Amino acid sequence: MSNTNNVKLASELLEKDQEKRSFNLSILTENKSGLLNAVTIIFTRRKINIESINVSETEVEGVSRYTIVIESTREQAEKVVKRIRKVIDVFWAFVYENDEIFYQEIALYKVPTRAFLNGDNAEHLVRNNGARILVIEEDFIIIEKTGHQHETRDLLEKLKPYGVLEFVRSGRIAMSKSTRRTDLFLQELHNHH
Repeated sequence: MSNTNNVKLASELLEKDQEKRSFNLSILTENKSGLLNAVTIIFTRRKINIESINVSETEVEGVSRYTIVIESTREQAEKVVKRIRKVIDVFWAFVYENDEIFYQEIALYKVPTRAFLNGDNAEHLVRNNGARILVIEEDFIIIEKTGHQHETRDLLEKLKPYGVLEFVRSGRIAMSKSTRRTDLFLQELHNHH
């Protein structure tokens, strides 16, 4: 490869690292109160908006996983993760791009029951978008959709003509595509400290 090609490739990689895009941070912590604030203050200080946050238990008792989605440069994401790793009660933190994880979100839609009484259109819309009816009440129906943000947003737009009364979407949940086991990884970390 010529020097010109090497310089061009290096320039393209640097440009990609400096472009803002979606990053997924996966953080393993002890399950303790006050830790959410200690983690989120790191983003506030750096003026990085959290697009989505989810905290849940893991398969390891007493260990929680934070899944945080941010829009930033790779350099910013890596600096944030480095700082998060220094927080007491944080075991480890990872940075992933969307193609390095499996992820989903859940959305709930409340629509008037009358939308379903005027023919099959609304019911077909729900079925054809991989959603399901969760609750049927006299005045409203709750629809549930699991998928990626663009899929849940798309269904929202399709349901708007029926009169969406409420809409809520969860934070992203994600798993890396690696074969790493959380319990063995934490044990290895413990053995090195």
